[in-house]
Amino acid sequence: MATKRYEKSTPGHHVQVDVKFLIFDGPSGQKIKRFQYTAIDDSTRIRSLKVYVRHNQLSSIDFIDHVIEKFPFRINTIQTDNGHEFQSKFHWHVQDCGMRHRYIKPGKPQHNGKVERSHLTDKREFHQLLDYTDDVDLRKKLNQWEQFYNFNRPHGAFKGMTPYETLKCKLKN
Repeated sequence: MATKRYEKSTPGHHVQVDVKFLIFDGPSGQKIKRFQYTAIDDSTRIRSLKVYVRHNQLSSIDFIDHVIEKFPFRINTIQTDNGHEFQSKFHWHVQDCGMRHRYIKPGKPQHNGKVERSHLTDKREFHQLLDYTDDVDLRKKLNQWEQFYNFNRPHGAFKGMTPYETLKCKLKN
């Protein structure tokens, strides 16, 4: 049986947000832990990425402000898991920004499947290919990866079109 894909038809109607834990060796060989926040639009697969030193509600709030500024359309709903970084302060901030905040069911990461799948793409096509030397290097390279992902990387879900090509088509219709 073929996989049935779903997607919202309107860009910004539904944006999935999650955090990917990164562990890498620092310049002196010590283990460094960072947190990649990821937002992906359900309709176009346009993504926004940002790395943080801390994994908390203040980082989550900063990231949502970053996403609002970066996405080329209004966001209606933010969907997250039930992690501590997405609780009351974050929830009310999202609502104060004029958006809905929706939690997925506990223990059901597949309900945030697009952002979870995009993290697998990051692992295969970005993180395992790089040797991070420091945070500045990581942030710079992650920004370049985001640009490539949104503007140049073909997507199987859209018959080879990039997320921004998909956005252009959806805006025409």
